[in-house]
Amino acid sequence: MPLSPLNLISLGSINEDGSKRTLHPADVAGKFTRGRRVVALLLIIIYVALPWIPVNGFPAVFLDVLNRRFHFMGLTLAVQDLWVGFFLVTGLGFSLFYITALFGRVWCGWTCPYTVFLEHVYRRIERLIDGDATARRKLDAAPWTAGKIAKRVTKHALYILTSLLIAHIFLSYFVSLEKLYEMMHHSPQGHMIAFGVMLFLTAGLYGAFSWFREQFCVIMCPYGRMQSALVDDHTVNVGYDKKRGEPRGKAGTTGVGDCVNCMRCVQVCPTGIDIRNGLQLECIGCAACVDACDNIMTKLGRKPGLVRYDSLKGFDDGKTRLVRARTVFYTGLLLLGVGAFGFSASRIEPMRANVLRMQGSPYYVTNQIVRNQFLVRLINKRNEPRTFTLALSGEVPAGLSAAGADAPVTIAAQGEELKPLMITLPQNAFKAPFKLSITITDTKDGKTYSTKPFEFTGPDAALNTNEYLDARQYLQK
Repeated sequence: MPLSPLNLISLGSINEDGSKRTLHPADVAGKFTRGRRVVALLLIIIYVALPWIPVNGFPAVFLDVLNRRFHFMGLTLAVQDLWVGFFLVTGLGFSLFYITALFGRVWCGWTCPYTVFLEHVYRRIERLIDGDATARRKLDAAPWTAGKIAKRVTKHALYILTSLLIAHIFLSYFVSLEKLYEMMHHSPQGHMIAFGVMLFLTAGLYGAFSWFREQFCVIMCPYGRMQSALVDDHTVNVGYDKKRGEPRGKAGTTGVGDCVNCMRCVQVCPTGIDIRNGLQLECIGCAACVDACDNIMTKLGRKPGLVRYDSLKGFDDGKTRLVRARTVFYTGLLLLGVGAFGFSASRIEPMRANVLRMQGSPYYVTNQIVRNQFLVRLINKRNEPRTFTLALSGEVPAGLSAAGADAPVTIAAQGEELKPLMITLPQNAFKAPFKLSITITDTKDGKTYSTKPFEFTGPDAALNTNEYLDARQYLQK
């Protein structure tokens, strides 16, 4: 159904009565289509391969929620290290702003996981079973026959199997392939949470890619609405050269532009828009319309590029400036995010230790001895057992002794240990609270780590007297 400028005030995937219109994008060939397929294939391979690739004894990306360990390309994070993720997420956000300011929604059309799976997996299955766009439209309008039912059952069975496969791979990022394989050999009742997550993901993927489709990009994804604040007249987007194309007319007609109004650009659009109406919310920058129009121009012996990647300035015969205030600002934010993440990641150690004061009184006095009670938490992030020695450091006064830090501690691979620590000091040697730290030494490589300073506290020395106490001395003035 040809689209008119009404497309500017209504979604291309919505009928005039408000019902959802099933889109059947036509096949297209061209350099951008080939490029997108190569990128999609690489991304799918990466998605499938990451759980298989071992790095330091763990999958390249392994979010071990059960044991609260998160592995990224050899970098292991404990829960206490997840603050580094803030810089990773903000860095990715700034990268997206940066790319959008330069090249519009190229992320959506080329690398978005949703687009990759929809366009290069599910719609390929649909084309394989139902045929090209014309055949699919005829099949939709045809009455229910044995042939149509067989095609529908086959197609949706493949959709479900594909969704199951994608969901299982996604689950392997959280439980590991080895554990996932073990789960698959047991009853679902033994792993109800994982089984429920897998079913939920499968149902969501099947519903999204078999029916909801492009509506996710238009309705649910906020990125299309954000782009209006991120782009300007120099941003490179897919667009239509009105100066060259208008007025439209049939080939061979005098006084008309290069656009022959063949509607090929509309027929191949995965979101159902007419790019000749200008940049729209639904446009994902996939360049399918570019390849389609270039093919028509080539057949007519005309110069390709009537629909192309260009900026509004470029379409107005101006010069596109990639370096401008917006991109300089986004570049600064991007570099700041990368630098902050790199610095933060370099601060992460393979051993982590912290000291917590035990519940109860902050100190105890028994037989003229002041006692503070702590818990020392030690986390070994390596995938091999390590033995550590502990020693007090800092403002250590004479007479201070510690029980619990005198013997070496062996921690299993990726394990943690909680040790009680009792620190005592004669009461007559305690004058005021002071800071201490614990130095942890790895007996294998000799590397040392230190905890954050913690405070040893006790009774106010001014109260440790037999003289008469005047309450007025302690009133705040």
